[in-house]
Amino acid sequence: MSILEVRDLTVTFPGGIEAVRGVSYEVERGEVLGIVGESGSGKSVTSLAVMGLLPQNAVVSGSVRLHGQELLGMKEDELVKVRGKAISMIFQDPLSAFTPVYTIGDQIAEAVRIHQKLAKDKAATRAVELLDLVGIPNPKLRAKAFPHEFSGGMRQRAMIAMAIANDPDLLICDEPTTALDVTIQAQVLEVLKTAQQETGAGIVMITHDLGVIAGMADRVLVMYAGRPVEQGPVDDLYYRPRMPYTMGLLASIPRVDGEEGPLVPIEGNPPSPASLPPGCPFAPRCPMKVDMCDDEEPELTPFGGGRHVACIRAHEIEHKGLTGADVFPVPVIPPSDVVRVPRAERATVLELDDMKKHYPLMKGAIFKRRVGTVFAVDGISFDIAEGETLALVGESGCGKTTTLQQIMQLQPPQDGRVVVLGKDSAKLDQAGRKALRGDLQIVFQDPMAALDPRMPVGDIIAEPLRAHGKKDVSAKVAELLQLVGLAPEHAERYPQQFSGGQRQRIGIARALALEPKVLVLDEPVSALDVSIQAGVINLLEELKNRLGLSYLFVAHDLAVVRHLADRVAVMYLGRIAEIGEVKNVYDRPAHPYTQALLSAIPLPDPEMERTRKRILLEGDLPSPADPPSGCRFRTRCPKFARLSEAERRRCVDEEPSVARLTGAVDHGAACHYAEEIEVITTSENQEEE
Repeated sequence: MSILEVRDLTVTFPGGIEAVRGVSYEVERGEVLGIVGESGSGKSVTSLAVMGLLPQNAVVSGSVRLHGQELLGMKEDELVKVRGKAISMIFQDPLSAFTPVYTIGDQIAEAVRIHQKLAKDKAATRAVELLDLVGIPNPKLRAKAFPHEFSGGMRQRAMIAMAIANDPDLLICDEPTTALDVTIQAQVLEVLKTAQQETGAGIVMITHDLGVIAGMADRVLVMYAGRPVEQGPVDDLYYRPRMPYTMGLLASIPRVDGEEGPLVPIEGNPPSPASLPPGCPFAPRCPMKVDMCDDEEPELTPFGGGRHVACIRAHEIEHKGLTGADVFPVPVIPPSDVVRVPRAERATVLELDDMKKHYPLMKGAIFKRRVGTVFAVDGISFDIAEGETLALVGESGCGKTTTLQQIMQLQPPQDGRVVVLGKDSAKLDQAGRKALRGDLQIVFQDPMAALDPRMPVGDIIAEPLRAHGKKDVSAKVAELLQLVGLAPEHAERYPQQFSGGQRQRIGIARALALEPKVLVLDEPVSALDVSIQAGVINLLEELKNRLGLSYLFVAHDLAVVRHLADRVAVMYLGRIAEIGEVKNVYDRPAHPYTQALLSAIPLPDPEMERTRKRILLEGDLPSPADPPSGCRFRTRCPKFARLSEAERRRCVDEEPSVARLTGAVDHGAACHYAEEIEVITTSENQEEE
């Protein structure tokens, strides 16, 4: 018998907006159901409806049965007895899900006492046991800490501990790893698997990361415009998708084990629930659209083997054996003339030489005194050649953003040198700094926050042109909009009238207004859906080749880096751990930290995810105010435990610097015992095996 049965679930908000339109699924004991789709597809609203957590103005119809008991229409006091005991939810943002004024231990103990008749001391003991189960170090001590004293990964693990406190039969996970670094994500996913083994619970995993679903789910439900469009076993859906939307999603994913080259974007944007197109909602974006698609919306119909598909051309897709690359056109990006010249013969556009940035650590409200130093960036060196993309990667807190700030400020660094287009930032006067700013521009992570909502897009793009006294501004704005794939008439609209992907294109247009030579990209696609992200990545590659740009690209998504970068520098705690050509670093990483990063990245391939081995890092990133002596990575290094006493002593006493690997042209690592190994099985190797 199923734990959860959802039948024809519909959620309508004021104004007749149907956010969820007839969703049906079942979850068996011990099963993981993955729910995927773009933002606005109704994934989270569906889960909140199941939990009874929607606002009062939402009208919910259909049926939600937990062990045969109907939850829709249940009184709140009865629903409270079910929530947290038989069914629990792990939220996307653990910081806002915890109460900031109570300790973590008290909040977990409260969840236990609400559903079990336990004394306070026994509930507190149970809270410590749960924190230990999910891998929190020193659980007795950490139970007395407040949510803000936990790192992001530890908060998410504490949220999982609270969710499993009463051995629930069903766990609903709403984007549980979205805001986490890839190494912490791997730890949290392992904790979820442990939690499931301990409780035997069924799991509903809601996420946009198809790699996570490939490794965890038994069945997958794909949603679009509030409705399921394809459903089936994970292997069938990934290897043999029958709905064009699913095919497009899978084809648009940048893969860390794939070759560099253009990605396959899904053109257009998801429709608004308030104004759905006639017929199939996906038809306006579908390359396989025929006239019949506009007549009526296709039902989710059985397709054999537990598959259900909502597409009138599903049988044709199966018969012809079509793939995402067959259905969605792969863009052709002309190569750059600059890269044909050997790197050594090209001009250097950006150079950092032993750059440092330390911040004083102060204490005291009135009489402040210095009690320490935050070593945000502690001596890094790299250079970028003309027409090249260097990616800066690493966990949150490793110093990537501080490095960008130091470069963009064009001020004398605290120590070391920053040279932009042959000009030392320490020797620039105000006029020289302003002139150089036109050649050095930035694209920010959040396009909505980077664009003034009170200004039309045309004025936003024109602002740097006017500030630098350029002429023919209107013509230049129209040209820039066309350059990034938008129409000149869009200049009259405001940022809030555009989708996320379009807003990012506007940010890129603004950055290109002064015809810069170097573009700094600060997580430019992390806030976008994978289908929209593919189009922006292709645009950046095309602009680089056409305009001869050089990029400094900061990202936490190493799969995106593989497609966009020529070289990569891996940062850890303010220092560079490994640097070199992307192919060298990805195929044969030499530093244990890089190896752990690459092995933690989920692959959108169920078979490879089930068979690959991960290098899990213990604990969280140390504080940059108190970095370990010697090698900064040694406290989390899997190799350190296997070394002899004499070898460990060297790691403790002597800090390694980046040294070129034997036989390598462009590959160096900061490790005393660097060893190149393969941690990702590429698609090609898999085929050979």
